[in-house]
Amino acid sequence: MAGKIFKQSALASSLILGSLSPGLAADAVGQEVATADHRMTKSGWEFQATAYLWATALNGSVGVRNLPSADVNVSFSDILEKLDGAFMGAFLAKHGNWMVLGDLVYADLSDSTRLSVARSPTLKYSQTLLIASAIGGYRLPIANQDLDLSVTAGLRYQRLTAKTSLTSGAFPVSVQSDTTKDWTDPIVGLALQYEINDRWFVNGIADVGGFGVGSQFTTQGFLAAGYNWSSHISTAIGYRALYTDYQSGSGSSTFDYETTIHGPFMSLAVRF
Repeated sequence: MAGKIFKQSALASSLILGSLSPGLAADAVGQEVATADHRMTKSGWEFQATAYLWATALNGSVGVRNLPSADVNVSFSDILEKLDGAFMGAFLAKHGNWMVLGDLVYADLSDSTRLSVARSPTLKYSQTLLIASAIGGYRLPIANQDLDLSVTAGLRYQRLTAKTSLTSGAFPVSVQSDTTKDWTDPIVGLALQYEINDRWFVNGIADVGGFGVGSQFTTQGFLAAGYNWSSHISTAIGYRALYTDYQSGSGSSTFDYETTIHGPFMSLAVRF
């Protein structure tokens, strides 16, 4: 989620009508009603569509079936080589104090490493990752009108297709494995939108989840600073990280996935 979020204006009542002449008072009442009608119109649903580029790095360990777990690390300098393809986007809807946010990440990553065992066999690893999140939130009653802080709850779905191959360091022999796993985690957290001024803003999200329902534990955090080019267009830059600890099966069906996907991102948002 990035981009400035429209705020619902508070309706101010006139306290000086008694000191005005009847004609001026009538004009003031008319203006008050017109303003109220305008603000009631503005209090309807507001939407924001965001496309972003998340320059992901991958750090962690992966174990599949009877193959030994191995560290998997894709650094920032390897992004162009390791990141085979990606799509990222989000959609936000707001109505009064309520918000609904959907987010989609699709990424292809790959890496290889030599294991610290006999003959130093090579473990090659590639993954296709789909992350789809949906949350709802409610704005906390904070006096600062430039600050929106909402409590959130929702679901994060992850689907991982992992391909591994272990090649002997002594003989041209390899073992291959393909595994597809998917799980859904309940998540709770906070969403922040702060307007520094009419142009600059800060957005942030933090959540935790899993609790053994899907993964053992998952947490996400991101923070972005942005600029409004107009009332409809904004851009932002920031940093995002997603940690997941998922385990399932045993023996030949073992799947252990403990990784952090992280990196800087840039976004373009359109409000309507």
